[in-house]
Amino acid sequence: MSAEESERSRLPFEPNKKRQKPVKAKIQQVVKTQEPSQKSQKQPPFTKEEMAIPEVVSQRMIRRVAAFCGIPTSLGITTLVASYLLVSYAHVQLPPIAVLLVNMGLFGIGVLGITYGVLSASWDEDSPGTLIGLGEFATNWGRMAEVWRETRKKNV
Repeated sequence: MSAEESERSRLPFEPNKKRQKPVKAKIQQVVKTQEPSQKSQKQPPFTKEEMAIPEVVSQRMIRRVAAFCGIPTSLGITTLVASYLLVSYAHVQLPPIAVLLVNMGLFGIGVLGITYGVLSASWDEDSPGTLIGLGEFATNWGRMAEVWRETRKKNV
């Protein structure tokens, strides 16, 4: 990968610095001369501010999760109440398996909506993204898949 390609595939809010790999211990034990107070002053590779998701992106994700998860979940609850009222007061015979499958489907869509809401949000602070977010979903899913592949290669 060239430097230009790696710059494009990097997350918009990802730190520019690369993490340094920890030094592997040699077979022989090394006698440490550091005192515990010096050990506790060791700096982490990134600060919390560098690792945090920007507030704009976080709020965008929350709004999308609320929509893509909240609407199907609300419909699932409404379907339960409506089917109860139809059976109890209107004496409509609904097959219990139909009510179960409809509710399981709506609650399942709600669970998938959490993931879709996060991945369909634009992770670029300056770009609000589209209403449905299909392009952003494809981009973010590609980023996740690339990280999974790299992690699997490192662990092998």
